[in-house]
Amino acid sequence: MSTQPLRLSPEMLVPRLGDYLVHKEFISEDDLIHALAYQQEQVALGRACMLGHALIELNLLSREKLDQVVTEQIIQLRNALQAANRSLEERVQQRTAELEEALARLSELSQMKANFISNISHELRTPLTHIKGYVELLVSESLGPISADQKHALQVSHQSTARLEGLIDDLIMFSLASRGELSIKQESVDMNRLANLLIKTVQQKAIDRGVTAHAVVDKDLPMLQADPQKIAWALGQLLDNAVKFTPSEGRVVLSMRRESNDLVMISVTDTGIGISPSQVEEIFEPFHQLDASSTRKYGGTGIGLSLVRQIIEAHGSMIDVSSVQGKGSTFRFPLLTISARAD
Repeated sequence: MSTQPLRLSPEMLVPRLGDYLVHKEFISEDDLIHALAYQQEQVALGRACMLGHALIELNLLSREKLDQVVTEQIIQLRNALQAANRSLEERVQQRTAELEEALARLSELSQMKANFISNISHELRTPLTHIKGYVELLVSESLGPISADQKHALQVSHQSTARLEGLIDDLIMFSLASRGELSIKQESVDMNRLANLLIKTVQQKAIDRGVTAHAVVDKDLPMLQADPQKIAWALGQLLDNAVKFTPSEGRVVLSMRRESNDLVMISVTDTGIGISPSQVEEIFEPFHQLDASSTRKYGGTGIGLSLVRQIIEAHGSMIDVSSVQGKGSTFRFPLLTISARAD
């Protein structure tokens, strides 16, 4: 049995037509029940029949009344849709304004934090300079002879002041980066020489932890155009972290490999504790520690990797991280050669 196709009709746009007709007292409840039963009979016979047509065929409703009701319903639906759209637009505008206000507040707080860090760092630097100077005078016995135990204690103090000075310098650099004032001075950099210096700098710490650290640099590596101090600082941070998070008998490798005539890939690889995939982005958040407990095993301010990424991005590059928990991590980024910069 073939079913007749249902022709498009305005009635299709009106939900719950029968209830509306009863509500408007154009038909009774019994009329609606009768029309619905008739509609089902026609459908069973393979004839498409809408409720309005059923009511008309049963002489329970006139065509004029049906058209009037359908028109009223369509107008009401259109008005409801317009009201809903207006309400939605108002909510969107309100939410947008709230988000803009929140972003402005967040930016203001970020600026305040950067200014606070900058001010405190500069204030700390002055007394620290005095402390460091007098400790150096005492260690050198310029102010008089000291015993071996006193000299050892002063040497430990001198090392601590040097570390504190480095942390303050890092905070100052971070505050500059947060305010968009991190300046990059492009120069020709001999990366082979820089790699050797960096390995020498981290060597003692690696030995103390029972970790081997070495550099693998391609022969005839071209000169790179970069800020030597900031790239050295960034690579120093990566190496320091690699050694810190690598257990005894592990290894750390600084690699500089020529990818093409214009590109050199720089990487720091370790066999350390690794990072879970869900936490890779977190390590670049300032002042964030993956282990934030009061008994955490590894120290640090939590700004090192945030600054590393900002320095590398200021050079027009991007840092990539690949890591497997329990097996180690690799931090890599490309830098352009001098010839590429010139082009």
